[in-house]
Formats: sequence, C-alpha cells, structure tokens
Amino acid sequence: MIELYHCHDARSFRVLWTLEEMGLAYRLHLLPFPPRLLAPEYLAQNPLGTIPLLVDGETRMTESAAIPQYLATRHGPTPLAVGVDEPDYGLWLDWMHRGEATLTFPQTIVLRYTRLEPEERRVKQAADDYAQWFLSRLRHLTRALADREWLCAGRFTTADLCVGYALLLARTLGLDQKFSPEVAAYWERLAARPGFLAAKAAQEAEAA
Repeated sequence: MIELYHCHDARSFRVLWTLEEMGLAYRLHLLPFPPRLLAPEYLAQNPLGTIPLLVDGETRMTESAAIPQYLATRHGPTPLAVGVDEPDYGLWLDWMHRGEATLTFPQTIVLRYTRLEPEERRVKQAADDYAQWFLSRLRHLTRALADREWLCAGRFTTADLCVGYALLLARTLGLDQKFSPEVAAYWERLAARPGFLAAKAAQEAEAA
C-alpha cells in the first residue's frame, strides 16, 4: 500500500492529485502545517520535517515534482506520462520541474512573509518582490497556452498537474487576480478534473 504524508493544499497535493488521477490505492496521513513544529513525531518518518513523504515499499521520496513522475512511470502505463520516444518528452520534464522551481518557489517567500511569520517578522517588500517574480514567470505559461489546451503531448499530463499546484497556491495567496485570461481558463480546466476534485475530497474526508 502506498502511503502519503500530506498537509492540506500544500505541495504534497501534487502527489495526492496524481494518485487520484491514476486510481491508485493509497493511505493518506494528514498532518498539521508545518509538521516539523506541530507534529514532531513525524520527524521519525522524515527528519527534514517536510511534506510530501511518499512511501512505496522500500522507496521513500520527498520531492513534490519528482513523485508524480515516479508514480506515472513506475505504476503506469498512464497517459499522465510522456514517453522518451514522444517528441514532447523534454517539454514534459521541463514543465514538471518548472512548476516547482520557477513557479512555486517565489510563492513560498510570499507565504512566509505574509502569513507564516509572526507580525513583527513579516517583510512586505520581500513578499511584494517575490509576488512580482512569480507573476513575471507566469507570462511564459500564458505564451505556452496561446495555442493549446494542455502543456505538452496534446493531453493532460503530470506537467499540467505540477504547474496546476502553483496556480492553486496562487489562489490561496490572492495572486490569481492577476492571471491572464489564458491562465485563468487553464485553471478552470484543471480545477474541473475529476482527479482534482477527488483529491480535494480525500483531504477533507481525512480532516473530518
């Protein structure tokens, strides 16, 4: 049984969404955020104290953009993966990791300095600068969506899922008000997917 350690709507949502899209059986462990402070017993499972943590037999993984790739290729075949023999294989990898490194990272600075730090440690300038960084990088997504519904291979893949999480986080931070029409429409397509809705329902059920 695959096990996923997860916090509500955190980066680990990418993994939960992948599991639901693929219809894989899993056990969900819902933790308070940040778990390294609020669930110290979790450090025995993951000394970093970060989420996600995926346990699949002897395999243990903690990177939210790598795990969807692992699941799609190890537990496939699935149209969520793009094969090495397909023309868009490199584009698939690039968008998957761009979703985390380019689009999610600047938002974590915004999150920290607007919500997570105590009032006296919040830094508006840092939050504003990194919000602008995110929005600047989002322009490339607008360009990519000008002539396509999904990012690569003519179908929904884990690349869309990884980028989609960055848009989910942007909504949490109120940055979605500056989405281009192309990105806003793309988000609506993502949020309407049965796998996305099932992942949302799964974390709510676990919380209840």
